[in-house]
Amino acid sequence: MRAPVIMVHGAFCGGWTFDAFRQPFEAAGHPVITPDLVGHDGKTAVAGVSMSDYARQVAQLVRTCETPPILVGHSLGGLVAQMAASRAKISKLILLAPSAPWGVSGASLEEAASAVSLYTLGPYWMQAIAPDYGVVRRYSVDKLERPERKAIFARMTAESGRALWETLNWWLDPFMTTSVSSPGCPVLAIAGGQDVIHPPATVRQTAARLGGAVEVFPEMSHWLPGEPGWEAVAARCLAFIDAENRAAA
Repeated sequence: MRAPVIMVHGAFCGGWTFDAFRQPFEAAGHPVITPDLVGHDGKTAVAGVSMSDYARQVAQLVRTCETPPILVGHSLGGLVAQMAASRAKISKLILLAPSAPWGVSGASLEEAASAVSLYTLGPYWMQAIAPDYGVVRRYSVDKLERPERKAIFARMTAESGRALWETLNWWLDPFMTTSVSSPGCPVLAIAGGQDVIHPPATVRQTAARLGGAVEVFPEMSHWLPGEPGWEAVAARCLAFIDAENRAAA
């Protein structure tokens, strides 16, 4: 049996993010696990949940695997995966449009704006933040047709304001919650060339922090696991896995 793959979803989402993306991995023989992060399953509360809680949850899942798994994380889930990789042994780390860790400054105005816009909600770090369709449509699923955008948004759930604060305002966090280091395994970070939330320049900084490689898909945006072209992204991930396996053999 090939190494298991754990796929970690981003903010406001769930394991359903990877309903299509997981299929090529399973076809290649990898068992795929797509957990719902704490508070995203409709059963547990999300207010007050920290990025550390997410990372701890994923690290615990990693430890249940018989062999070190491959971690794949999208957006905020990419940062969760980076953090989990320092807590439990994995074989490879793949990041899709990942949120940047502590110490990596954003490279676009949109990143800066997202860091301050939530303050209009007051002490949002204590709240559960509802998804905003305008923001989702403009920055996340902008490459999808309207029916698909609406279907994805309908499945979204509230996100932890604390986790968002720790991610977007890392320079104000004295605990350095989202600080990461090289995981000691091969790392591939993938960026969409038209992604303004986590643009290629920021993804390159994140990959450099981890000692990893970067691949940019010029025509793609943020929803790498599901927008047009996702099959090529999955194929690149599988090629990375196979190349690293051959190198280790």
